[in-house]
Amino acid sequence: MARPDPSTVTMDLPRRDARDKLLGRTRYTVDRALPGMLHAAILRAELASARIVRIDATRARQMPGVRAIASAEDAPGMHGIGIADHPLFASGVIRFHGEQIAAVAADTYEQAQAAVRAIDVELEPVPPVLTMAEALAPGAPLIHPDWKSYEVLFEGGARGGNVAWEASVVRGDTDVAFAREDVVVVESCFRVGRQNHVSLEPRAVIASYEDGRYHIETSTQVPWTVRNQTSKLLGVPPSQVRVTVPPVGGGFGQKFDCTLEPYAAILARKTGQPVRLVYSRQEEMLTCLCRENAEIKIRSAVTRAGEIAGREAVVLMDCGAYGGEQIFLTTMTAHTLGGNYKLGSIKLASRAVYTNTAPNGAFRACNGVYNTFALERHTDEICQAIGTDPLEFRRQNVLGDGDLGATGQVFQGDVLGPMLDRMAQMREASPSKKHLAVNRLYGRATVVGTWFIFVGPSTATINLNADGSATLITAGVELGQGTMVQALPQIVAYELGIHPDNVIVRPADTDAAGFDLGVGGGRTTVSVGAASRAAAADVRDKILKAAGTLLQTAPDKLILHSGRVEIEGKEGSGMTIAQIVQHLHRTVGPVVGSGSFTNPGVPSIPGCAAGHFIDAIDIPVFNVHDCEVAVDPDTGHVDILSYKVVQDVGRALNPRAIHGQIQGGVTQGIGYALHEEHTIGDDGCIRQDSLETYRVPLAQDTLPVEIELYEGAPSIGPLGVKGAGEVPIMNPPAAIACAVANATGCRVQQTPLTPPRVLGLMLMREPELELPHISTNWWENVLRRPT
Repeated sequence: MARPDPSTVTMDLPRRDARDKLLGRTRYTVDRALPGMLHAAILRAELASARIVRIDATRARQMPGVRAIASAEDAPGMHGIGIADHPLFASGVIRFHGEQIAAVAADTYEQAQAAVRAIDVELEPVPPVLTMAEALAPGAPLIHPDWKSYEVLFEGGARGGNVAWEASVVRGDTDVAFAREDVVVVESCFRVGRQNHVSLEPRAVIASYEDGRYHIETSTQVPWTVRNQTSKLLGVPPSQVRVTVPPVGGGFGQKFDCTLEPYAAILARKTGQPVRLVYSRQEEMLTCLCRENAEIKIRSAVTRAGEIAGREAVVLMDCGAYGGEQIFLTTMTAHTLGGNYKLGSIKLASRAVYTNTAPNGAFRACNGVYNTFALERHTDEICQAIGTDPLEFRRQNVLGDGDLGATGQVFQGDVLGPMLDRMAQMREASPSKKHLAVNRLYGRATVVGTWFIFVGPSTATINLNADGSATLITAGVELGQGTMVQALPQIVAYELGIHPDNVIVRPADTDAAGFDLGVGGGRTTVSVGAASRAAAADVRDKILKAAGTLLQTAPDKLILHSGRVEIEGKEGSGMTIAQIVQHLHRTVGPVVGSGSFTNPGVPSIPGCAAGHFIDAIDIPVFNVHDCEVAVDPDTGHVDILSYKVVQDVGRALNPRAIHGQIQGGVTQGIGYALHEEHTIGDDGCIRQDSLETYRVPLAQDTLPVEIELYEGAPSIGPLGVKGAGEVPIMNPPAAIACAVANATGCRVQQTPLTPPRVLGLMLMREPELELPHISTNWWENVLRRPT
């Protein structure tokens, strides 16, 4: 059968959900209510480290409107990723300021809050361990003294003491590389702070318990994770938990976990009434699963000719009091800090370190953002040390066809090199903005970045309706990125020969849709898209088979186009899809197709990678960013004059949507680069607990981004697509930091580049960063030693 040209799938479609969202008609989880609904509040610890001496809820139970109180005895199990180290409620000890001790359900939120305040908790303070340097010091108190007893959910990571998880890469012999007489050794240290997602909709859930089953309506990216984790913590079969997802008001990774849902479920079971739990903005700021603070040390052995003979690096990731997503995110270091460039040999260690601080989590492009900052600043320091042009060094060393990645996989296609050439063309076509830097210091930088799409399992079902439209059922979630309302309808419509407007996408419901890994990591268009295309192909085959009988034509001579089945080369000779569906309804039954997708994963060199959830990259994604800045020498204020992006997209299904993702990602990255940071006080509490003290980019901080989409790079995604939402945030901190360093002549080692920090650098009042708790001898930094 003739297939449509894949290029016809590209459309600049408007978002079908835009009008309702702009007019405030979309009903998010926070907008929903059920008859008889109760309201929940959480009792949180006000110490970072303590022993629980006594909890007495007697007075709270007698307060007006109180219907139930839940604590550790209601959920004694542990959960986590990689290791089960996290209780739902604190039991015996407090490990961070803000840890959940109890939950109350009452008729009103005010009554629930009053009851929370009435619970009598006696704590015995214990000196907290608040920094990774303290946690890794010899003889440091153990935040989890019983860490050896925890259930291991994923084998392979090294663990010990206050190191929750360690992933490592050892490829080649770096000792030989660093001992060569023809190399220059360059060492760099970097530190970054925590970043808050600041999703417009806070985390929210409504839980019900009816007919022996839980129904959880929640603002989440991962409905199946919520289903499975809630069932485990409640000690019930997963089939007794149904999760549905209304429109989500932003996630960025903050909702890629099961956090507040079990509390509402327990209270719903105890009361027999629906329970609503919505975190306040302060709770979101204090316990939001931030992008983690981190410390990085990199050493490279580089020849004067520009060959990177060897590289060693250690990344310390503060996971807070519990391992959580940081266990999984240790994987990312191999493919980001170990990405971008050809390396003769390499040793990498990524360590999730326990501290008595709030747990951290996934945030758009995860640790790739700060690893790219560190790697690109280190690259510029290499260029300065060997006296070469940074752009030429990058052209010489970026990964290309046949090159080995950090874990030994072989890359396909020359992508970054041509993307650098495309950026050079953009720079030549657009005059420099240096003239705008009047009486200020001018700097410019071009940087590269490597991200990857992790795929994992997805399923899809399509019902073909009597009017020729299609209903798509998946567990995918619309977070505001547009995939569910733009890309997936385009993929299905392409296969079925209908317009995307005629593809209805059902909201996620674990009772209706098959298993899905969740929305994150740029995987939705790839994985859910591939499953959706397979389901559409199943439907397509059934339609063509039936049409072949009705039109007395072999199915391979038929085409689907504009809602019709036509005999190839004879326009108007066929019939509508709706007519065929109606015929099948009468003779066979409803037309349904199903599809699924996963990928077994790209293997690494045996013995090269340890402790990684993903040993090598399924789909690499590259980008090149260019930034011009002006720095005020009197105040340290950084002004961005221009910003350019060349992004690898595989195939752009909807360029308009991708441009929006890039503009948003760059703006979010500017915030991380220039002013966003959570800091920890001496009491272990996050200091910035509101939008008055935590500054996100405002309208005046944004600027138009010049964008070129680079298409044609290899991809296993449907129609050659790649995820486009994660990668735009990766490079802004690197590009801005390198440009500021070029403008000021100062060594930039930390973000955010606030005016006081930049001014301190220029006045030489900012001490050079050193990380003495990370040894120059790489093997002294790891638990896994050579045998």
